[in-house]
This record gives sequence, structure tokens and C-alpha cells, in this order.
Amino acid sequence: MRKRSEELMEKISSYIGDYFRMNHETPTTREIASRMGISNGSAYNYLVEMDKRGLIRYENGEISGVDKVEKTATDLFSAPLVGSIACGDPEKEEEQVDLYVSLPHQLFGPGKFYLLRAVGDSMEDEGIADGDLVLIRKQESCKEGDIVVAMDEFGENTLKKYEGVDKKSKKAILAYSNQAVYPDKKILVSRLEVQGVATNVFHYL
Repeated sequence: MRKRSEELMEKISSYIGDYFRMNHETPTTREIASRMGISNGSAYNYLVEMDKRGLIRYENGEISGVDKVEKTATDLFSAPLVGSIACGDPEKEEEQVDLYVSLPHQLFGPGKFYLLRAVGDSMEDEGIADGDLVLIRKQESCKEGDIVVAMDEFGENTLKKYEGVDKKSKKAILAYSNQAVYPDKKILVSRLEVQGVATNVFHYL
């Protein structure tokens, strides 16, 4: 195998670290190739060599660590706090990252996550109060009983419990969970777009 440029390996390592700190994930082989001005094949060969030297972990086309960033990349993940979401009547939401919160994989498991601040009282029976931070796993599927971030055909989103499909209307059911204030209240949507499923709630004592 041709001798690899030590300088180029340093540039690749630096780029991966900078990319991770900015995006909270590692770049693809194609992105590295484009940034370094080399072919995809050459980028792959460099990553394989860097893996052999212990500079990064490169397996199945994915980079899982680089130098001192490795511990953060493998033991922690960064969940962006992207603002608030209605726990009441659906409202339009514009995603905007307020800050990043580091959380351990050991406690929250695999996947891509983000945090939302709950607004309103419609989910109090599920332990979600106004002002709480809700950890959302990004996914497009859900099952009955899941608390979901959902967007309907009007481009509005909300945090509600998914209760399957209404037999009469054939529409998806998004239910409120505060019987004292909203007894048996539900939202029926003909086109349900799930943006994630709630996994954890953080609130002040």
C-alpha cells in the first residue's frame, strides 16, 4: 500500500474533530473526500489507516471516535434543545436550537435525540407539566400509547398520546392526557406525520 501523507491524516483528524463539535456527529467518507480534495476511495483508505493507528474508530463506513473527542462521541451524545412545543392546542413551531445538552448513552440508549420544552397542561396525567424538558427520540413510526411529537396536514405540531386510528373516520387519534381539564379530548388528523417519540421527562422539583 502506498505511504499515506502524515500531514493529510492530521488534516482529516482535525476536520473530523471540528465537524463533530459543530454538528454533534461525524462526517461521512464522501464529505471528508470533498473537503480534502481527494477521491472517495482515497478517503476510505486514509480512514482505514487511521483506524489501524488508533487515531479514530472506523467500522462499517462509520467513524465513532477521534483522539480526545472519542470519549465524548462514544459515551455521551448531544441533544439540541430546539425550543418549545404545545401541550395544548396545536401551534406552529419553528425549530431553533437554543443550546446542546450532553447526556449519557448508558442511560438513554441508542438513537438520535432532541429536547423540547413543554408548554401547556394537556399532558399532566403523563407527568409532563408546563416548562418541563421532554427528550424526544427522532423516528417516524410509533405505536399506540406512545407520546409523540406529531405534525398534521396543516403544518402544525403538538405533543400528544397516540391512540391509534378512529374506526369511524379512519383518522389518527392524538389524545390529551389531563382528564380534569380536558376530559376525553382528542384531535383527529387525516394525515399524521410523526417527528419523534418522547422517552424521558426532566422537570424541576
